[in-house]
Amino acid sequence: MSSPDHLPARSSGGPAPRAGEPLLRVRDVSVEFALPGRPAARVLDGIDLDVAAGSIRAVVGESGSGKSTLGRVVTGTLAGNGRLTSGEVVLGDRTLTGLSERQYRTVRGKEIGYIPQDALLGLNPLLPVGVQAGEPLRAHRLASRAERRERVVDLFAKVGLRDPARLYERYPHELSGGMCQRVLIAAAMSTRPKLLIADEPTTALDVTVQKTILDLLSGLVESEGLGILLITHDLGVAAERADDIAVVRDGRVVRGGRTGEVVADPGDPYTERLLRSSSLGFSGRRAATARLEYTRTVPADSPVVVEAKGVSKTFASRRGSQPVTAVADASFRVRRGTTLGIVGESGSGKTTLVRVLAGLTPADTGSVEIDGEPVVHHRRGAGQAGLYRTVQMVYQDPFASLNPRSTVRSILDEPLRGHGYGPGRERARRITELLEVTGLPASLADRYTAELSGGQRQRVAIARALAPRPDVVVLDEPVSALDVSVRGQILGLLDSLQRELALTYVFISHDLGVIAEVSDEILVLRHGRIVERGRALDVLTDPRTEYVGRLLSSIPGADVPGPTVPSPAS
Repeated sequence: MSSPDHLPARSSGGPAPRAGEPLLRVRDVSVEFALPGRPAARVLDGIDLDVAAGSIRAVVGESGSGKSTLGRVVTGTLAGNGRLTSGEVVLGDRTLTGLSERQYRTVRGKEIGYIPQDALLGLNPLLPVGVQAGEPLRAHRLASRAERRERVVDLFAKVGLRDPARLYERYPHELSGGMCQRVLIAAAMSTRPKLLIADEPTTALDVTVQKTILDLLSGLVESEGLGILLITHDLGVAAERADDIAVVRDGRVVRGGRTGEVVADPGDPYTERLLRSSSLGFSGRRAATARLEYTRTVPADSPVVVEAKGVSKTFASRRGSQPVTAVADASFRVRRGTTLGIVGESGSGKTTLVRVLAGLTPADTGSVEIDGEPVVHHRRGAGQAGLYRTVQMVYQDPFASLNPRSTVRSILDEPLRGHGYGPGRERARRITELLEVTGLPASLADRYTAELSGGQRQRVAIARALAPRPDVVVLDEPVSALDVSVRGQILGLLDSLQRELALTYVFISHDLGVIAEVSDEILVLRHGRIVERGRALDVLTDPRTEYVGRLLSSIPGADVPGPTVPSPAS
């Protein structure tokens, strides 16, 4: 990859280390967080690692392992109740530990770039994204307003954003999550930092966009001699892109070394479990075949529960441009007790299609039937109430889809009251059943969602969807916000619930590894059109279109050599 044009010269905080030499040195770093009324919690415990110039060091671990805290130690952005109790951090020949906040501001954003995980929280909703991407340049006085605009437009093009000049003036709410993440990557790159800290930079992106971003980061390492600290929960991403890996658990490095050595010989049970749960667990056709051998055999005469006929939906576009076709002439069936996996890149029409199925968005043409009854958007009366009882949705982000002011008990009681489930005593029994069936302890019933882990929140979201006893559950990216091991637990829960309750699932994901695990049939969307559909095993092992082949080849870690990872079903 060529060097980005119109960028400032790399900042001079002493001589830059040569490729292969330590750029970042972390030595014996321990961090504690003060907790009200309780002993301090140790989050990092004696961490040692290097990031060499011109290389990628991956830090891999589950949620709560301490990996993101390590990134905050390096950037000097620990929360107010966090305290470095030992160790030091050195960038080049400059010791960062002990710097004042004012001193750190001369380093942060200039010598160290940072890409956060949550793109929506990382952008100000009141400012155009181009202005925000140029903010590091303005803050460090590296470019005039006109120069900032030129550089940002150039960087937007380099991170794969279409029509970058027009995009400069748009606001975050007008962009997809993947587009927002690329804006943040452009912002982090704008000052040509020595070190880039990428904290789960591709978690919310589909596989082809993810590959584009990872290719971009790898290219910067090669062309700019950049050092990258890549924080991720997916060993597949780390195995494909990193030169070195450090596996972190409970604040300690439990396995570290050259990437090939760690993948070939995980060495400890925790690293092995991460390996099984990662995208390495889905390594092309071989793994797809292994997983899908265990797919349910559904009788051909099993009743059709969901049927879509010629569904199309177009949205008006702003600023006088052409209308956008979100879904075009989509037709398919889903039989009782089976899972239809819908896969496609961001903007392919997946979410619009399932919103039409659930009666949340009207179709322009075509029809949808659930259990033989037509879905009519905003139809009033018992028929529509019956639809909302029959079809329930589980959304991508359990942080956003649950009311933070309500307890778990209130969240589960709301749909029961809304559907006239019965007196309070009967609803209380149903809430107890829902907690039990989703693997949640009864003690969580009176907690607020802020007191729950991400996996527990998603279990609550699933319990809420099951409350009115639906026939069809629509799952819109239900595990993409979860780390790999929690993802495996939630997928296992969904499988057991389907078998026990004869549920029918429509499952949206941009992750073909997830789709391979859960689907009986797969429908692939591109630009709103169905480009391929059929039995999951057939689509994944013998794709008929170049597009699906490209999706399969984009899966991180698919071509990384390593030990055979057994299927969880085996």
